[in-house]
Amino acid sequence: MEISTINPKETKRNLWKYFSPVKYQLHATISTIGSAIESVDDKIVYMEDLEKRKKAYGICGECNEPGTGEDWCQSCNAKRFKDRFKNWTSENKDIDEFIQQSQLNAEYYKKYLEWIPFENFKDITYIIKGGFGKIYSAKWPEGYIYYWDIENQEWKKYVDKKVALKSLDNSSCISTEFLNEIKTHLQIYLLDVIQCYGITQDPNTKDYMMVLEYCENGNLRNYYLNNESDYYSKIDELIRIVSGLLDLHNAGKVHKDFHPGNILYDVHTDPYISDLGMCQSANNEKHSVKQEGIYGVLPYMAPEVLRGYQYTKASDIYSFGIIKNEYISEETPYNNIPHNHALAIKICKGLRPNIFKYTPKLLADLITKYPQAIYTSRLLNFKNLPEPVNSAVATKTTLYSECFDCQLDESDFNEVNQD
Repeated sequence: MEISTINPKETKRNLWKYFSPVKYQLHATISTIGSAIESVDDKIVYMEDLEKRKKAYGICGECNEPGTGEDWCQSCNAKRFKDRFKNWTSENKDIDEFIQQSQLNAEYYKKYLEWIPFENFKDITYIIKGGFGKIYSAKWPEGYIYYWDIENQEWKKYVDKKVALKSLDNSSCISTEFLNEIKTHLQIYLLDVIQCYGITQDPNTKDYMMVLEYCENGNLRNYYLNNESDYYSKIDELIRIVSGLLDLHNAGKVHKDFHPGNILYDVHTDPYISDLGMCQSANNEKHSVKQEGIYGVLPYMAPEVLRGYQYTKASDIYSFGIIKNEYISEETPYNNIPHNHALAIKICKGLRPNIFKYTPKLLADLITKYPQAIYTSRLLNFKNLPEPVNSAVATKTTLYSECFDCQLDESDFNEVNQD
């Protein structure tokens, strides 16, 4: 138990309000001029709006100021976190400062990080090797903090958590890419994006690892191959997935690597967007600017990206178009064609996956009518979808093809741009 050092002689009372996620967002937001989402959503609570914070979250029983999130006071909890700085270190100055700043600035429990010693994990099990590192599952008995119990003066935690440990190859010298992915998790915390709990380090390889929410039901492809879903359930799932992508875009980010392997399902079968390592600011998107090499899973990459242009919100939407066609048809794209350089050229020249006959025209248009994946709000509007014809007779297929990472250099760009 950790005792608060804030006015210890006074009797504390819990003054938090019962939180309504239907009416308000989970934590307050710092207002920014020109924000893409400012004044659009009534659920948004700005830090400077004290009255709205009070209505949404209630009052902190220690400082008597409006809360900054559900059961959370940023200023009081920052003092508690600061008192603990002397109790831990990663032995890396940059990581220590990075974690400390997240704790001092956290408006809500999902907005801070911890340094978690590797020995705190149990039952560590290798799962798979990804494009840039390895993924493990593990049990975390201690778990993470979710609020300060004012009346009992102690942190309350979600204990016995199952987590995913994501390493980055050769990250013993901490890289910009590694910190960028973690920073992105904090900057754009959303209900539909995987939560990052903190950082640890493998004592054998010395590689740093992200500690992430574990998703029991695997990725989107695992999900549809192992679960029976009717047409309407799939449309509902697609709405949730694309809503997450829209949230990401509204936060000013482009995913850049959107494919079924990066859509994960938790134990409640809720979908989450993962793998934000390539995520970048949407302000960088200029179609006329070429990039040095491209990375991604080939069947889901937009033709303009394969031609060497920057990733944009539009290219994310194209990727979603391929994903939705796969999910509805349960057939992987280009499953009868080698996923290689030749396929990249064919995609640039107009090749698309076969459109499943029960796919609504609105969804089919994402990858056919708009070959450059033009981004408009209409493309993300799933209202009034047409009812499918004879959808009940659609049979389930178990076709499966492995996704191969695609990396093209400057010489490849010249070839794919030849008509």
